[in-house]
Amino acid sequence: MKNTILSLAASLALLGSCHTEPEAPRANAAQPAGPADALAERVIDKIGGRKAWEDTRCITWLFMGSRRLLWDKATDNVRVESGDAVAFVNLRTRRGRAFERGVELTEQARTLAVDKAYAAFINDSYWMFMPFKLRDPGVHLAHLGRRVTKAGRSADVLELTFDEVGMTPKNRYLVYVGVESGLVEQWDFYSSREDTEPRLSTPWNAWKPFGQIRLCTDHGDGKDWEIAVLDQPPPGAFEQPTALARR
Repeated sequence: MKNTILSLAASLALLGSCHTEPEAPRANAAQPAGPADALAERVIDKIGGRKAWEDTRCITWLFMGSRRLLWDKATDNVRVESGDAVAFVNLRTRRGRAFERGVELTEQARTLAVDKAYAAFINDSYWMFMPFKLRDPGVHLAHLGRRVTKAGRSADVLELTFDEVGMTPKNRYLVYVGVESGLVEQWDFYSSREDTEPRLSTPWNAWKPFGQIRLCTDHGDGKDWEIAVLDQPPPGAFEQPTALARR
């Protein structure tokens, strides 16, 4: 049976460089080591802070109109829903189940669908939560000084490179932190850290509160990301392929 669970939006590459799985906090997270780390800490504080992020249980969102995701941070269970296809995967074990038009996939088809669901979550969640992950283990930060965003605003620029972590560790990002807002306002994505021109550059606009945290609701695509923070997952969300109700 053809598995259509994770066709990416036509204009997107799989970007998720950095770990999204549960990780131990950095030993130096509470004591920034330099300007880049201090700036990253200010960004995290501006969008709610480390404790608020840790206390947030469930988040659901619609990624650029193509996939609906639900993440239970307490269990690391993830649901990825796209059209008639649904997959469940646990981030710790990378095992799960998959359905197409309500029929459960088995053997090789299931493995492929679950692996793709995991990869899609890494990508889609990095678009959602990157600012909370600036100081994850394996992330290297450098402050490149001030530049102007495409929108014409002054911003401090953080360069992100990575150790051998995640699915695409050779990626590189430039993250623009608005001087006035203190929020991420743009990022530039480079497929390789040796590249001189970004593969894409998109805004991070319209930051809004969800529970105790703030999330970006506009990446310039004109779509409603349908974000919601939940106290607990809906009943059966990680067992039944029935479509989740919209927020």
